[in-house]
Amino acid sequence: MQIQLDTQPYASIPGDALVTYVFDKENKFDGVLGDIDRAMNGRLGSLAASGELTGKALELVLIHFPEGLAAQRLLLVGAGKPEKFAVSDLRKIAGTALRHLKSRGAKKLIFLTREGEREPAAAQAVVEGLIAGDFESDKYRTEKKDREVQSVALAGFDAGLGANLTAAIDQGRILGESQNFARDLILEPSNRLTPRMLAAKAEAMAKEVGLGIEILDERKITELKMGALIGVAQGSVEPPRVIVLRYTPKNAPAGGPVLGLVGKAVTFDTGGISIKPAANMEKMKYDMGGGATMLGAMRALAFLKPSVPVIAVIPATENMPGGRAQKPGDVQVAMSGKTIEVINTDAEGRLILADGVFYARKLGCTHLIDAATLTGAIEVALANVHVGAFGTPREYLDKFLESAKAAGEKMWPMPMDEEYEQMIKSDIADIRNTGSGKGGGASTGAWFIKEFAEDTPWIHLDIASTCWVDEGRPWQAKGPTGVALRSIVDFALKM
Repeated sequence: MQIQLDTQPYASIPGDALVTYVFDKENKFDGVLGDIDRAMNGRLGSLAASGELTGKALELVLIHFPEGLAAQRLLLVGAGKPEKFAVSDLRKIAGTALRHLKSRGAKKLIFLTREGEREPAAAQAVVEGLIAGDFESDKYRTEKKDREVQSVALAGFDAGLGANLTAAIDQGRILGESQNFARDLILEPSNRLTPRMLAAKAEAMAKEVGLGIEILDERKITELKMGALIGVAQGSVEPPRVIVLRYTPKNAPAGGPVLGLVGKAVTFDTGGISIKPAANMEKMKYDMGGGATMLGAMRALAFLKPSVPVIAVIPATENMPGGRAQKPGDVQVAMSGKTIEVINTDAEGRLILADGVFYARKLGCTHLIDAATLTGAIEVALANVHVGAFGTPREYLDKFLESAKAAGEKMWPMPMDEEYEQMIKSDIADIRNTGSGKGGGASTGAWFIKEFAEDTPWIHLDIASTCWVDEGRPWQAKGPTGVALRSIVDFALKM
């Protein structure tokens, strides 16, 4: 899909549809909407007066053969209440418009921004929304509808913004394509994405974009004494891998910070001996969503070139109930030397992250972010609305949450009180992999990982309830979301 700036008057740009947006209860139009309304002899005002054009968030009104426009259709998207509107909302508006018009066979679109939303950040948001909205989850269908948007012209922007506008459009494309790269990995069934296959895809991506890469095989993992990862992997015939990606900027200051990104990549999770119920187990292919997110983030950073060095560590394994599988009550020794009593083999993500986080520190990472589809408890707490965000010190987490807000991703700070730490104390080992009390599962899971981050500034993102959506949304297809990638990239660029 081509996306490019068009500085012609919007009314003269030909296409299948021109898209713009209307605010809630906006019935007196000015600016470009006023011009369109006058060219259409007050038709927009009539639609607003009749209640058909409300401006409520993501409501759509499609007008065929609009007077005064070279485009064949005019699509008006509701932008919600103006006092709550943010530039990041343009992502949803753009994605919603693209999906609606693509389903109706539109090939060439024009997206018209309104006065007040014409800065480079708005162009970036629109491009991200268009590309993310274009993603589909029907990869393995043999019969597909031949519907594809070929091009989108961005209208209404001041060409005088020059290089800043071009850079924003490029950054939007990089982020959108990297998010879709992660989503495509998450979508893959486990027979087509084993740990070795994931490592191969990571290697191909790294070579394409110029990242350093090292793949640790089972022999190297054993040499490093990654006992927590080995414990999870031993029940499967598929050997584990640890993917290490490096971005090293030319202008990095000596002795400066090094950002470590650690992603859980359980390519299929049966629960192990503590086996999951059969219902919905097929979704457990998405249990590598944290690893895919970090791969997508590294892809974006390779293009956007922050000044901070970044190392990604992605432990990849299956969690299977084979004859050699670890059992409840087993004790594993992590790479750090800490001993872990395995209470529930389905709490495996924190085990592989224990070795991943510690190894990232050994490689020199001074600041950490991990992402994982870690707990069902986070869905109980936050549903599928917010990512659960944990971190210490709180100032470090707060800076990250600023990036999440800028990226338009909803995240909620979760508690890390010392009482949760007490819940993972074991009677026979240093710690146990589930909490001893009732409730608080997301916080005890986070505390378990913090045991291996120790005093390193650290953020844990529990994306278990937001990494995948069972029902499509107006702006995105059902299936993988790629959540947290934009926030991580924004944070790295500002670090």
